[in-house]
Amino acid sequence: MNPMLSKASVPITQASFATVHGLFLERARAQPDAVAIEFEGKAQSYGTLVDRARRLAAVLRARGVKPGDRVAILSENRPEYIEAELACAMCGAILACQNWRLVAAELGHCLTLVAPVLALVSPRSREAFEDACPEGLQSLSLGPDYENALASTEPGDVIRDADPESGLLILYTSGTTGLPKGALISHRAEIARMAALQIDCGVRRGDSFVAWAPMYHMASSDQLLATLMSGGAVVVVDGADVVAIADAVQTHSIGWLVMMPGPIGALIEELRSRGPINANVACVGAMADLVPRREITELTALLDAPYVNSFGATETGLPPATAAMIPVGAAEFSLDKAISTMCQVRLLGEDGIEVADGEPGEMAVRGPTLFSGYWANEATNLKDFSDGWFRMGDLFRRNPDGTISFVDRAKYMIKSGGENIYPAEIERVLLADPRIDEAVVVKRIDGKWGEVPVAFIAASEPLDLDDVVALCRGFLAGYKMPKDLRQIALEDFRRSTSGKVQRHELEALLGAE
Repeated sequence: MNPMLSKASVPITQASFATVHGLFLERARAQPDAVAIEFEGKAQSYGTLVDRARRLAAVLRARGVKPGDRVAILSENRPEYIEAELACAMCGAILACQNWRLVAAELGHCLTLVAPVLALVSPRSREAFEDACPEGLQSLSLGPDYENALASTEPGDVIRDADPESGLLILYTSGTTGLPKGALISHRAEIARMAALQIDCGVRRGDSFVAWAPMYHMASSDQLLATLMSGGAVVVVDGADVVAIADAVQTHSIGWLVMMPGPIGALIEELRSRGPINANVACVGAMADLVPRREITELTALLDAPYVNSFGATETGLPPATAAMIPVGAAEFSLDKAISTMCQVRLLGEDGIEVADGEPGEMAVRGPTLFSGYWANEATNLKDFSDGWFRMGDLFRRNPDGTISFVDRAKYMIKSGGENIYPAEIERVLLADPRIDEAVVVKRIDGKWGEVPVAFIAASEPLDLDDVVALCRGFLAGYKMPKDLRQIALEDFRRSTSGKVQRHELEALLGAE
């Protein structure tokens, strides 16, 4: 090896580094007066956002936060959430984004899992935080206390040579065992996800983004960071307020207008009531498989924008298969997926060998958008990252034209209104009741939410849906509650030769009614 190259290897490596806050600061330097955040009719410039994020970074340091430490946030969508993401980037901390829809037991698990040094809590979430807060965890309330802390603190220094593999966010995913897992997202992954958004979805540099989906969800956090690294404006909306979303569409050039099963129908009605709006939207939608075709047809026509035929995950971002668009106004279209540019895909059999085209196989993914593993979960990481590829737990079939067709979920999951629900989350609560001998949760197609959970139980006495919901209340978020109940005999649960209940047989019972 050339000795001069050896001595230069460290600075050469550092010269290749890029971080979320580094790219954001470049945009802010070029356009300090441009709008970075818009919320409830008020605009915040890039220059102001830099100042506030640096002040918050100094506040975090003063309260004991060091590089690699976790800072939890429990809040609805608001500008301070974005400031917290950037401030953590600037001081090397990791923001653990808590799901405010969870009940105390679930939230307590998520907080304890990541052992945060500090929590940022909105007034709306204060009571829920107090109910779930681990002993000794300090917090800072968003609002007057937060503003006073920023006003009394000088802007802090920014970490300049942070490793792009450093963690930036922890986003939670529902676990197959019934407990949420924390997916660690690095600077590298967020930058690559920005590239995937622009390469495969036609999003233009400087486009705005409407952050209405919860910021604890990748659908908002990935895209708002990509927008700020690209010089666009983030329009913050507190939930699926279709009037505010439609207003943003009429006044901004939007890149990807995220839209999920649930609010699509209401947005169509709002847009239709306004007449022609001359929207400038690069693409719209997500999870086309779970949306009625007539809604896709009408929404794309109203916005003159193609629909995103997506297949991604918290762990992977928009890849591995979000490169296909459903044309504007199309009434007939394929739901086959196109593999994203920023990844490699293999379809594997149970023996770990790649299957032949046309045969179903579990999707394994490799690429720069991937997360950095599940927090404090070595066993799952060793299993899911087998052979240096991330196993998605979803079965696909490769077609002759290179597209892939969804077959089934190897890890059975219900996708309801953009939220992931694993049956084990509900089943473990039901089976804790001594009256219930067996409980199996399956998905039912739903015109509004895409899919909803339905519980099949065998019990020693008759139970109704209200009884089951009461058992779940206090242990599960509202969207995870069973929406229907079927009580059947224990021997009517069809099982495989290994004794596992065959969920597709129960789904068939629903379909036959």
